[in-house]
Amino acid sequence: MTFAAGLLLGVGLLLIASPFLWPATASARPRRALLDGWRTRLAQAGLGTVAVGVPIAVSVLSGLVAAAIVLAIAPVPALALGAAGLGAAVPLAVLSARARALRKTLRLAWPDLVDHLVSGIRAGLPLAEAVGALAEVGPAETCVAFRTFERRALGSGNLASALDGLKSDLADPIADRIVETLKMAREVGGSELPSVLRALATSLRADAAVRSEVEARQSWVRGAARLGVVAPWVVLLLLASRPEAAASYNSPAGLVLLGVGLVVTVVAYRVMIALGRLPDERRWFA
Repeated sequence: MTFAAGLLLGVGLLLIASPFLWPATASARPRRALLDGWRTRLAQAGLGTVAVGVPIAVSVLSGLVAAAIVLAIAPVPALALGAAGLGAAVPLAVLSARARALRKTLRLAWPDLVDHLVSGIRAGLPLAEAVGALAEVGPAETCVAFRTFERRALGSGNLASALDGLKSDLADPIADRIVETLKMAREVGGSELPSVLRALATSLRADAAVRSEVEARQSWVRGAARLGVVAPWVVLLLLASRPEAAASYNSPAGLVLLGVGLVVTVVAYRVMIALGRLPDERRWFA
């Protein structure tokens, strides 16, 4: 009976947290939308060649391992179910953190890449060769994408299709703006492309400097949020390792207490993270 009540509590909490963990999309096919979301996260994290099933399988395995560890320490099924949900969310959190780190690296690298692109264009290189040459001067995270672009452009001769492929491989909002600028310059012509790109590089440098300063000032907010989430549950896990405490938490009142505490923790953590994070630039040209 206790296990059934804990299971129902865990399912209810998962349903409550599902809008935050898996936001709804406008797609008419939820399963396909979920897979596309995983593919996008993998691409943004620089793991576009990894199959979608790999992080899903790792997520399920992580949840099972976390539940088994907590259940071995404290015989409280409700805690084990909560740990399973947390463990299942860890791979997604790792992907998100990797994507943010890669986005920050690219944000700092794009101004220099644009300068190299302007130099190549002013030197008289064809647009495809000027973009492909960025594979030799850019960071390691972009080299593969630019080399793939060069092979596509030289192999097919369709520069527009190769630029679309480059935009998909990089999965970066700044790259989208640069690619769309190059496509427009190719289609309508004009001699102002170097000036436009140089102005874009100046704007990107200013934006990166402001973001770095604000993120440094708000890093303590994120640290406090993580500490405030982890510390109470570690103490609770240690208390639940005692038989009398485990029996109390397995009672109906204990299950209600755990459920309320989990909801408060999730809401407070989301609020703190929202306060301590700058909004990410959206991909308007994806």
